[in-house]
Amino acid sequence: MTTLKNPVLMATIGAAQGLRGEVRLKSYTDDPTALGDYGHLHSDDGRVFEILEVREAKNVVIVRFRGINDRTAAEALNGLELFIERDNLPDDDLEEDEFFYADLEGLEAVDSAGKSYGSVTGVFDFGAGDLLELKGPGRRPVLIPFTEWSVLEIDLEAGKLLVDPVAAGLVEDKDEGIGKSFPTKRK
Repeated sequence: MTTLKNPVLMATIGAAQGLRGEVRLKSYTDDPTALGDYGHLHSDDGRVFEILEVREAKNVVIVRFRGINDRTAAEALNGLELFIERDNLPDDDLEEDEFFYADLEGLEAVDSAGKSYGSVTGVFDFGAGDLLELKGPGRRPVLIPFTEWSVLEIDLEAGKLLVDPVAAGLVEDKDEGIGKSFPTKRK
């Protein structure tokens, strides 16, 4: 039984593929076939999965794990999320302005005046671009666009994100009149 200190979601297991215990896997890595390069994968319940084979399919990869040898065993894994320890991700390959989404979680979102809008509790992509979920004490979670206009600077060492609260949709722009009623023409 292994518990990860700083887990990073790498993949979600889908349906079984064939009769030999292979599964379809939705990989969240840049190169889906490199999934096995980060070490063994772990589930929330403490199980460890060693990848024996990976091959690409249309929108998924087909994976064979050690010890999963038939369709019944593969079907039992459907929906399981697989993680690795954050330390297993290779920081050396990152450019100066690159980072892992997992590193954003926990950063405090502040504006140029130092006002806090909460901490990043998740990074999502529902198909129209990346969103950051911010949650502060006594506040409901809010989603802001993860764009260069709304997130101006990322300081991992200081644990902060500099945000433009207007561009992020956290406050109304008084000059633009957002929220005011539009003038209507009368006949």
